[in-house]
Formats: sequence, structure tokens, C-alpha cells
Amino acid sequence: MLERWLRQICPDWVARRLADVTPDWLRAHGIRAVLLDLDNTLVAWHEMSPPPEVREWLAALAAARMRTCLTSNTHRPQRLAAIAAALELPFEPGCAKPHPAGLRRALQRIGTAPAESALVGDQLFTDVLGGNWCGVTTVLVTPLSHREFVGTRWISRPAERLVLRALARRGWLWPVVPSENG
Repeated sequence: MLERWLRQICPDWVARRLADVTPDWLRAHGIRAVLLDLDNTLVAWHEMSPPPEVREWLAALAAARMRTCLTSNTHRPQRLAAIAAALELPFEPGCAKPHPAGLRRALQRIGTAPAESALVGDQLFTDVLGGNWCGVTTVLVTPLSHREFVGTRWISRPAERLVLRALARRGWLWPVVPSENG
């Protein structure tokens, strides 16, 4: 039972930095669309604008004609809409990850199938689990900031560390996205 649950929460890939998930790397793995988590993946928690390196990464995805959609659990839909508008990205509000229904709506919004899509996010229990249940490739990235919702910081992150250690103990070493910076 535990083994099956751990496999469901195991990311397909791990990236140290968002910038390592390049359009060329995505295409090489059959990905033509990316569902994007918002908080601590693209922008720091409660911030309105992504750092320059995230803007550059999003521009590279756009230049490569990679379809994208913001998929957030935020309870601040106006903030999500404003960030999406500023970045010129479609978005799916109220995703309620890990439940896959919101992610399926996002895939419909951008017209892609799960098999050709990836979800990039910073949390195991929402982003990775939801992406795995939806049938998309999952990429776990390092959070942009240590500032986050109190429940995430004091409950989810310690539990994630336990799960990651359990995965490592079992020898389930998932592939790591190669970094351009070594």
C-alpha cells in the first residue's frame, strides 16, 4: 500500500532550476504543452511579478511555440488573473490540485492531451500528485522562496522531506533534468 502511494507521488523529473527545463529538453521528451504552478514556481508567494530569469524562461517557451497554462490553487483569483494578463498566459482558476479536474480543464483550454503535456511545480502533494493523477509528465522544481503559506511551510514541506527520503531509501532515483550550469 505504501509503495503504491509513494509511486503516485514520485515526480517523473526533478530540476534544480526552472531554467533547466528548456524548450529543447521538453520537445526531446515529447512535450509540447506545459501546465505551470504559480506560487514559488513562477513567482514568490504573494508577489505579483516573476523574477527576470522566469520571464526569460517564459519568453523562451513562447518563442518555441510551447503551449502554456497557469494552474493555481490560489484563493486570490484576481491576483492570478492579473499575473496571467501581465505574462500573456492563459490560466485555469480553482484547480484544487491534487484533484485532476482543474488540470484536465487547463489541458482542454490549451488543446493538448496529457501524453504530450507536463506539469512544472514546486510541491509534491499538490503539483506532482495532481499531475501524476492527470497523466501528465511531472517536473518538480526547487521553490523560488522560503516564504510561503504557513500550512505549506510547517506541514507540507516537512512531510515532503520525509517522502523524498523514503523514495531515496527505496532506490527510486528519478531522472534529473540536466543543468546548463553543471
